[in-house]
Order: sequence, then structure tokens, then C-alpha cells
Amino acid sequence: MQTIGERLEEARKRKGISIREAAEATKIRGDYLHKMESNSFDLNLPEIYIRGFLRNYAVYLKINADKLLADYKSLAPNEGRLPRRDNREIYGRMDLAPTDRQTTADTAPAGGTAEAPPAPPTPSRPSFPAATSTGTSPIDPALLVKGGIAVLLALVLLVAIIVGVRAVSRTSPRPMELKPVAQQILTITATGPVDVQVKQEIDSQVVWRGHMEAHESRDITKRGSLLLTATALENVQIEINGKRQANPFSGYNKVLIP
Repeated sequence: MQTIGERLEEARKRKGISIREAAEATKIRGDYLHKMESNSFDLNLPEIYIRGFLRNYAVYLKINADKLLADYKSLAPNEGRLPRRDNREIYGRMDLAPTDRQTTADTAPAGGTAEAPPAPPTPSRPSFPAATSTGTSPIDPALLVKGGIAVLLALVLLVAIIVGVRAVSRTSPRPMELKPVAQQILTITATGPVDVQVKQEIDSQVVWRGHMEAHESRDITKRGSLLLTATALENVQIEINGKRQANPFSGYNKVLIP
């Protein structure tokens, strides 16, 4: 059974096309085409672009692209694919102080059991002399008057604080209201087969990625600058809110959409 590279090379030679001519027609670098025909898919590119190059090259040579991609996916996991880097985070170690029970166990003498510490003495309840009945009121009237004055002063102070807080709240300026950022609609239309990926520029988060055939369109809500990457950028038409943008690029390329 022929390998992927043998099928590509045989189809190209059957058409009498050189690597340079195929690279100019497909907008794929010649060294990439040479590696694919040699069954070497370590192109130092994301998987989506390698599959896009294989599909475009197969369509150009009039080979069944779906069958070719299916054979590519059936390769061994580490054959022709880029290694993945483990994203590991190193966390600091916290040393916990030993509990009282652990401390007691650690300080126990070897060869015997630790003696339990003596229980703390129970505090004795204070005793008060018994009140004697003298036939007079135990509360001084002068203390009642002083207590009433103190309560009245506290109420007056509380009312003054409440009135002051209300006055300040009425005169304080209203918080500034921020107007919402206007959203834009980014429309991507394919004029030919192409693999597209759209990321947010601020945090590199992928908004959408996928394969598009001719006359397919995709609407994306745009809330900031976007970075669009395509395997054949000449096959991509870009519109923002229905207004077409100029696209002078071609081949595997990137474009920043502010």
C-alpha cells in the first residue's frame, strides 16, 4: 500500500509538475511540499495548518483529500506530529506546626508512655457578703439622674450623626456611568478551500477555528482587536459590519484586525 508521500509525489509527477510550480500554485512553501512527499510531517506548525496544507495539496493534485486526511490521522500518535509541552505549575509547600497532641507524642520518653499533664485547677467562685436589709432603697437617686442625662446625650449624638450622613450623601456627586463598548460583527467569507483560526489579540484566546469551503461564511462578534490566521489568505474575504476590508495577503499568513 502506498504511503501518503508516495501518492502525492506520484500524482505530481504524473501531471509533469515540479515542486516549484506546485508551491507557486498552492501558495505552500516548497520545503513543506518536499517534506510531505517524503512522509515527514514535522513542519513545526500547528496541526490545523498541516491538515490544511495536505488538503489543499491533495485538491490541487486531484487526489481524494478526505481519504488522504483519514490516512494521516491513522498514523501513530508521535509520528509526524509535534510534541506537546506539559503545562505544569509549581506550588510552594506549607509546613504546618505540630499540634499539641503531636508535640506530646514527640516529647514522650523512649520506652514508656508519656504521662498526662496535670489538669488545671478549677477556679473557685468568689463569695460575696450577704446583703443586709436596712429598710432604705439601695439605688441613689442622684445616680438615676446622671444615667438619664447620659442616655439623653447619647440619643442627641446619634441623631446628629444620622442627619450629617444624610446631608453628605445628598451632596456627594453621582458615580460616573461608563458607556458600553459598541460591538462589531466580523464576517469571514471563503472564496476557496481554506483553514481559518481567529484569536483575541489581548489574551490569545481562540474565538473560532475550522475549515471553510468556497462561498461559506462565518459571523463573529468582535469586541476588540483580532488576529486572523489562514492557510490560504487569498481565499478569505473580511467584512466588518457589512463593509469589506482590503486583503492584499496570500498564502499561509496572519492579519491583525483592529
